[in-house]
Amino acid sequence: MSEDCIFCKIANKQVLSDIVHEDEHVVAIKDINPQTPVHLLIVPKIHIPSMDELRPEHSALLGHIHLVAKSLAEKEGLEDGWRLVINCGPNAKQTVFHLHVHVMGGRPMMGQMA
Repeated sequence: MSEDCIFCKIANKQVLSDIVHEDEHVVAIKDINPQTPVHLLIVPKIHIPSMDELRPEHSALLGHIHLVAKSLAEKEGLEDGWRLVINCGPNAKQTVFHLHVHVMGGRPMMGQMA
């Protein structure tokens, strides 16, 4: 845990948040500034600052995050499609330096991903 990390504090129940899923590895919350009708964040309970700090021992956690994302998308009724987004670093607009995955959907997405 990083003492000043907001996501560490949420995962450790030191800061209240709208939790939609929790298990031993991750917590999923509603984004406080949603960009789509459904905008959830999946946050690992261990502090990993960004994708740049991933190591081989994190591979099971990443797989688990993807399965949680699929489950959440199903629960939210996103049968017409949904998007996963991971921002890595300041140029990608990562604002909280604790790895987290955005699950977004509920409307057609703008633009194309190349």
